[in-house]
Amino acid sequence: MTIQLQRIEGTPMAQRLTIRSHEWVVDGTAAEGGDDTGPNPHDLYDAALGGCKALTLLWYARRKGWDVQDVRTVVERDASQERSGTYRLATRLQVQGDLSDAQIAELQAAIGKCPVHKLMTQVTTEITTVVERA
Repeated sequence: MTIQLQRIEGTPMAQRLTIRSHEWVVDGTAAEGGDDTGPNPHDLYDAALGGCKALTLLWYARRKGWDVQDVRTVVERDASQERSGTYRLATRLQVQGDLSDAQIAELQAAIGKCPVHKLMTQVTTEITTVVERA
């Protein structure tokens, strides 16, 4: 799969992000020198975790035949120690549905194993980068 970004003409930093047939704007905050017309890369990273946990919860509940009517996910970031090697994300999922305490506990265990959580905590990611003339 290929993800593409291209600078939006006339903006200091904004990029048009294209994934399959979906498009978003990625931009820096005003403090970073951007126009804040979209989430910045840290926001997308954090949102990937929240999205993965929500989708994992819904997938798991559907597979089990459980009544989940809605899920609201909140991700809170503490980047105060990022430069010294610790980036903290706290996620909270609020689930609506007719679920027992045992089902909630099982959902808790399932979302701790979502693929993005594993990528962020258990996998070595290797990155190569090339800058070339257009």
